[in-house]
Amino acid sequence: PSSVPSDVVTMHSRVRLQDLESTAEREYELVFPNEADSGAGRISVLAPLGAALIGARIGEVVEVPTPRGTRRLLVRALLFQPEAAGRYDL
Repeated sequence: PSSVPSDVVTMHSRVRLQDLESTAEREYELVFPNEADSGAGRISVLAPLGAALIGARIGEVVEVPTPRGTRRLLVRALLFQPEAAGRYDL
């Protein structure tokens, strides 16, 4: 865990994403399925958005399939990453 780059999205990371179509920004936390709560911004790693985020880096664009077509989201910031914060217990 200590060798994980600090700009990579890992489990329990909190990220700010920008929708490239609408330019709206939103924050999410990447969590395990039993911790998911979309209303609170806690997205399961098994959801399409979560699967797209795991391993993404700041500045990268992730593509997420939706019923209305593919959404393109820019990883604007990594607000919290457990490894960078020394939180190896999460």
